Amino acid sequence: MQNNRYIKLGLLIWLTLQLLVWISPVHAAMTKGIYITQANLEDTDYIKYLLKRAKAVGINTFVVDLEIPSKKYAQNIGLLKANHIIYVARITVYPGGGTPAQVASESYREKKYRLVKAALDYGAEQIQLDYIRYNTLQPASSQHAINIYNVIQWYKDRLHNTPLQIDVFGISSFGEEKHIGQSIKLIAKVADVICPMVYPSHYQPFPKHFATPYETVYDSLISIKEQFDDDLPFKLYPYIELSNYHYPLSHEKKLKYIYSQIKAVQDAGADGWYAWSPQNKYDNLFQVLESYPVK
Repeated sequence: MQNNRYIKLGLLIWLTLQLLVWISPVHAAMTKGIYITQANLEDTDYIKYLLKRAKAVGINTFVVDLEIPSKKYAQNIGLLKANHIIYVARITVYPGGGTPAQVASESYREKKYRLVKAALDYGAEQIQLDYIRYNTLQPASSQHAINIYNVIQWYKDRLHNTPLQIDVFGISSFGEEKHIGQSIKLIAKVADVICPMVYPSHYQPFPKHFATPYETVYDSLISIKEQFDDDLPFKLYPYIELSNYHYPLSHEKKLKYIYSQIKAVQDAGADGWYAWSPQNKYDNLFQVLESYPVK
């Protein structure tokens, strides 16, 4: 009888430990997000539609542009909060990429930081900085990545405990991009989340990557992980695209195109993904999440 008691006690302890492991942050829900323009956030009927469809398929994050603070923006962020959707504020730092003068200007950073501060006041849980790079017309220089790193550090110092996400070109997945100044190795020293825009449409040769969306996304993410010996010091939330602007696709092929990218993200072991649609048309994504074997 006593032995049975010990066996039952041991089993109870084991089950408790398994439960603790399961609910640990390691097993936290994968981040699944969609990008939202400020105009669409402020369209109350449309944002309610997106909230209903997104929640039904497990999307838990909206990445929302903030360009001009407004009462309507603040009001509809309240809708996200009421629906338990994580609000990530996207701030475009250097639209189209910065000039050397802009990157060096602290007054320019201060101007953009006012948007960051407004987003925090609205309840942003994380800040995402996009176009935090030089424009593509700059000559190649290793100093560019150092300068961009210093700009990111400037913002990070002011965010304190708010997680910082940084968007990077997909091509930066394979090493430092010396024209635009994006080095994932450097950015990793300060960013909490890195979001490589691994859109197959942005890789040359275009026909090859259009035909192989899974491989394009998977190879990019594995390349990032290999730079850190598979031990990333940041969360990895790549952006995927819902269509390829170089080539038209039938409806069914669009669904397969989207699914191939999501499958690649999952197989590469990323922490989540964001879907990009400039017009915020996500019905195809919702259909994929409803009908395909997505985790």
